[in-house]
Amino acid sequence: MHSPQRVVITGLGALSPLGNSVEESWKNLLAGKSGAAPLTRFNADKFKTRFACELKSFSAEDYLDRKTVRTNDRFTQYALIAGREAWQHAGLENAALNRRRCGVIWASGNGGVGTFEEEVRDYYLQDQQPRFNPYFIPKTLLDSPSGALALTFGLQGVNFGAVAACAAANTAIIQAMNYISQGKADLIICGGSEAPITPAWLGGFSSLKALSTRNDSPLTASRPLDAGRDGFVLGEGAGALILESYPHAVSRGACIYGEVLGGGISADAYHATATHPEGEGAAFCMQSALEEANLDPGAIGYINLHATSTPLGDLSEMKAVNNVFGDHLADITLGATKSMTGHLLGAAGALEAIICVKAIQTGWIPPTINLENPDNALPVSCQLPAKAIRKEVKYALSNNFGFGGHNAAVVFGAV
Repeated sequence: MHSPQRVVITGLGALSPLGNSVEESWKNLLAGKSGAAPLTRFNADKFKTRFACELKSFSAEDYLDRKTVRTNDRFTQYALIAGREAWQHAGLENAALNRRRCGVIWASGNGGVGTFEEEVRDYYLQDQQPRFNPYFIPKTLLDSPSGALALTFGLQGVNFGAVAACAAANTAIIQAMNYISQGKADLIICGGSEAPITPAWLGGFSSLKALSTRNDSPLTASRPLDAGRDGFVLGEGAGALILESYPHAVSRGACIYGEVLGGGISADAYHATATHPEGEGAAFCMQSALEEANLDPGAIGYINLHATSTPLGDLSEMKAVNNVFGDHLADITLGATKSMTGHLLGAAGALEAIICVKAIQTGWIPPTINLENPDNALPVSCQLPAKAIRKEVKYALSNNFGFGGHNAAVVFGAV
């Protein structure tokens, strides 16, 4: 048996509606910019919602060779780009690694939905013998990014895709932490990617009445905890983290940006799409994360809320937060960065993990925008910072919850 290893973060990579790198995304987060805008990828005139948080000034060909772009869905392209940034940030380009002890655990809630939609559409438009792209199946599989990242960097260890709806990326981070802590791996690329801005997915979420319809004001549409919130804003992108055992990171002289201290995973077992109205599963996973981190609730300085801007989801989360943190909330800064990024679904937890790490590293906490009239039905005061604030944060917690009753929370710490 191995004694538990400390798990540290040595590399970060991001591709988000606010920027095509970690630093660009972070700069725009601190500035309180919104990533929402009218849709450009397809004509959305006939849809109830006609805007989203798309990537900006982005072309995959600027980062990847033509064959890689042609043979991979956008969600895998995003993973490769964010993964490369994290790999370089961690100083791994020429590192001597035991490749069998290095792996990938990558999340997505939806997979290659753009490819699937295009292929099926084209099939029904054909008058002759059906022809499908030979890469159709591998482009759509949810585990394609984990395989592609392993192939790119020659990693022969643990490798799989984590699927838990909008809690998927937090789940991937927790699983990577577990493998390294238990001595089964030295280094793991983890995170998540999502490319769900397609006609079918926009229409599908719209039919669930999950999306905001503020077409006259996309910039203010994502308004977590606000009394006027009317649904989330669909986003896309990827977040990547390099996790390593502390001894492995020290032995190669790596810069360490934070530590993964604990994680909690639970199920609401309540409803296919709705969160538990009292937030029972959410509270349980937060408590589990704190217990594994060996921290009291009052130790947390910053909570990056799931807070998607849906009426019932925000309410149930705040009930859970109140249940777990109670009187300590006066000293904890809450944040809802989906007000700026939109909801990246299965990739949300990866981007928000990076935000937590940056808050710990820099001493800056991003604002929550569009919170003009806090909902009086919420059980706690929601006077969240409207502008970035300076605060020394030693411990931060990130929440993400998803369809199917999936809940996952992760605690990050300074080193």
